Amino acid sequence: MTRILRNHIIDITGMVILCFTLLLLSFSLHFQLPFHLSPSLLNLNTIFLSILIEALPFVLIGVLIAGVIHVFVTEEHIRRWIPKNRFLAITMSCVIGAIFPACECGIVPITRRLVGKGVPIYAAIGFMLTGPLINPIVIASTYMAFGNDFKIAGLRMGLGFIISIIIAFVISLIFKGNQLKASVPSVQSHSHSKKEPISTRFWDMLIHSIDEFFDMGKYLIMGAFLAAFVQTYLPARALFEAGNGLAASLAIMMGLAFVLSLCSEADAFIGASFSSLFPTSSILGFLIFGPMMDLKNTLMMLGVFKGKFVMAVLAIITTTIFITIMLVQSFL
Repeated sequence: MTRILRNHIIDITGMVILCFTLLLLSFSLHFQLPFHLSPSLLNLNTIFLSILIEALPFVLIGVLIAGVIHVFVTEEHIRRWIPKNRFLAITMSCVIGAIFPACECGIVPITRRLVGKGVPIYAAIGFMLTGPLINPIVIASTYMAFGNDFKIAGLRMGLGFIISIIIAFVISLIFKGNQLKASVPSVQSHSHSKKEPISTRFWDMLIHSIDEFFDMGKYLIMGAFLAAFVQTYLPARALFEAGNGLAASLAIMMGLAFVLSLCSEADAFIGASFSSLFPTSSILGFLIFGPMMDLKNTLMMLGVFKGKFVMAVLAIITTTIFITIMLVQSFL
């Protein structure tokens, strides 16, 4: 525990100062401050807090799973489980992601740990894309959000799965190696002896989870702040007025999904509120693009992977979703 405090003293101090500042802003209406706070700043604080509160539980789950992978899953296990065939590896990773209940906030540390253990980057990306998009919790929430109608939920699941496979396959053709930043600590884990007591291995798992949390936490905070800032000061009405035509409305809804950085377990209820303003194809763009890549998720990925790789993945995801939905929109 002393080592944890020593290694993360700056992170812990920063989080304490941040929490104190947020509390001060949140309760500013209940006591007199020596300075005036604008309504937009208070709104920024509210949105920022809501994003953090929504995301933190999933990040905690993600880093715990990453810790389990780090300690209990060996490189030999990975080599035995992942098919040699590229297409089979991508398909299997997407299927596992589809049944794995993870949010886009918590999927990044899991993906990093899998890649560090030897999972091919294209298979890890397939898992990362489908995990937050079409897992059972997300499909159930989408079904309920659209009035217990399975059409949108089914389209989200089917199109999302196909798009994820296409994206992962394109990445497999372009990128080699794990694409992890050289500065990422402890990404190549040591092998744990099976003779070690389970208590020792469990404690080691907790240590790695804590390290992962502090490493991911700062990127989550920065991403949440940027998302809250854009939501507060971006003129949303101008965006909606610009969304005339199928292509424009699809681009607007995809951009909105990126900026809002909603949790994939709840974004369907927001998407459903736009049903009277935009066509089904644009709503699907919102529901598929947001869980795959949003503002806070992009910053978290930039803290893990090489910047060139992250920007390329963002471009591939955006292009693939846009082209695919435009091609099938006449059938929706």
